[in-house]
Amino acid sequence: MDLASVTRFRTAAARADLHLAEGERLLAGGTWLFSEPQPEVSGLVDLTSLGWAPWEPLPGGGLRVAATCTIAQLLQAPWPSPELPRACADALLMSFKIQHAATVGGNLCLALPAGAMIALAAALAGEAVVWTPDGGERREPVTTFVRGPGLTSLTGGEVLRGVDLPGWALRAATASGRAALTTYGRSAALVIGRRDPDAIALTITASVPRPVVLMLPPAPSERTVRATVAEAGAEVGWYADPHGAPDWRAAQTGRLAVEVCEALS
Repeated sequence: MDLASVTRFRTAAARADLHLAEGERLLAGGTWLFSEPQPEVSGLVDLTSLGWAPWEPLPGGGLRVAATCTIAQLLQAPWPSPELPRACADALLMSFKIQHAATVGGNLCLALPAGAMIALAAALAGEAVVWTPDGGERREPVTTFVRGPGLTSLTGGEVLRGVDLPGWALRAATASGRAALTTYGRSAALVIGRRDPDAIALTITASVPRPVVLMLPPAPSERTVRATVAEAGAEVGWYADPHGAPDWRAAQTGRLAVEVCEALS
């Protein structure tokens, strides 16, 4: 879609270029930005010109994924087990053309409940790396960085630099399950399990307004899983939109959680 209100475009060459004037917005992949009218936007600042590496190795076998890393680039990273990143990329139900443009940072900052990059980062104990306007940096778990539909912890002048994923989480066994009203519909429930040495970390997204991580015993009973999921859902509220009613999402989330835990235990 053409953004008829945009009259200025500039590329960022240094961190100082990320200070935005009134009406300016950061641009990475732009797949959402150009998908609907943005009458309040009068200028765009291209982040991709900063030349951030899509992903970088971290000590201990970890991985830093840049905010400007595209979904296609993400799948080329040196994952110990690539099944989960592929499952999350496929959960976004985008064409290969969009996967070469849409970015990990854009998915996180958009903060939609069905954001599968949010699910991936939360399930792998991801930590958001945020540049602050004073030239500093702060770090925050993705589970609190995303606070609700369309809402993150970013404040004026802050920029998401990337997401750090620890090596121990990348090496853990994982399993996932997804539910939607139609085969190619937006995710109504996405559940990811990670097997830790003494627990199963269960990440719930899409059916709740923000990512929720539950710690369960290594081999929980079905009753325990369903009760824990139901309690968590009641606390944050089951999400409702045209892609699924709250009671149906709750039922699907419970079912998927049981299946994921069974696969890991």
